[in-house]
Amino acid sequence: MRADVPAFAARAASVAGSPVRDILALTARPEVISFAGGLPAADLFDTEGVAAAFGRVLAEEPHTALQYSTTEGDPGLRGATAARLTARGLSTGADDLLVTSGSQQALTLLATALLEPGDTVLVESPTYLAALQCFAFAGARVVPVPGDDDGLDPDALAELVRRERPKLLYTIPTFQNPTGRTLPAARREAVAAVAERQGLWIVEDDPYGELRFAGEPVPWIAAGAAAADRTVLLGSYSKIMAPGLRLGWLRAPAALRRACVIAKQAADLHSPTVNQLAAARYLADADLDAHLSRVRLAYRDRRDALLAGLAEALPEGSRWNRPEGGMFVWASLPKGYDATERLRVAVGHDVAFVPGAPFFAADPDPAAMRLSFVTHTPDEIAEGLRRLGTALR
Repeated sequence: MRADVPAFAARAASVAGSPVRDILALTARPEVISFAGGLPAADLFDTEGVAAAFGRVLAEEPHTALQYSTTEGDPGLRGATAARLTARGLSTGADDLLVTSGSQQALTLLATALLEPGDTVLVESPTYLAALQCFAFAGARVVPVPGDDDGLDPDALAELVRRERPKLLYTIPTFQNPTGRTLPAARREAVAAVAERQGLWIVEDDPYGELRFAGEPVPWIAAGAAAADRTVLLGSYSKIMAPGLRLGWLRAPAALRRACVIAKQAADLHSPTVNQLAAARYLADADLDAHLSRVRLAYRDRRDALLAGLAEALPEGSRWNRPEGGMFVWASLPKGYDATERLRVAVGHDVAFVPGAPFFAADPDPAAMRLSFVTHTPDEIAEGLRRLGTALR
């Protein structure tokens, strides 16, 4: 007689898989024009520059590149990243940073270092789906902060902090995923003031900030004095270099950064050495800013192509925004529409998008949808919108 094996941990049974990842699997057919995934445009990757960086690293320092490394990350990559942050207005040294396996890992490390089961986390409404997963695995109680088309409401935040006594606020203030919204400077200052006055960690996630193609940059929350000692800034090379490198970074006050280093030692020891050295070599040899200028121009044209066709593709009474950068447009179908049901029809027409409901921690909007404009060319976007219009009708 064979005995049953022990049950999975409760967290494994209670946290659902990512609906976005499930959708991406369904839309992997090459004939599908997908507005679903937040996938940088592969045709814009600097493949020659990245290949040259890997080639130089493996030719000049193969033993280092293929060996174990320190948990904190390659000093050259941390130094180059710190220099970029300093040039953008946030004085940063190499030792202020921890290299992570994508900024997604940074979220996991912070959850490990900061959260006990039952702790409260505040998030925007809606917010990044994988962050909701991360906090759920940590056993946190996730509470959404009300907001509007400009992002979260600082007054509502202050009231929730008083009432809920949360450990942290997770925010994507620039070109937010999924909405593309950017939190104005005055609201960022108000958020920092709440954290300073009432005691709160701020996790400021910024994977899209360098993808601005309209308007003026807005300072990071981390750059202000009010909450500098309690703000963690996360960034990534996925959206500006290549997501396959799986390289991100975490900038945090010293004590919290040390706790995250220990958590990372338990998770993966360190991020891939050869990828770090190649990224550092790329930053030294190539002109990332020139490359980003080309990417921004292309993304602006793709955003404009999407916006130009939405009025014809979506039903009368739909609403959508006009982001100044990033990767996403947030739209709402008229009342009574269910975007998840409509997706099933759309896939049959070889087009896809992401329903908005999974991005809400509570009270989801069934009519909301996220449309990524960066993956396809303007001509492909036009054809995708034609298919979408047919599916929605």
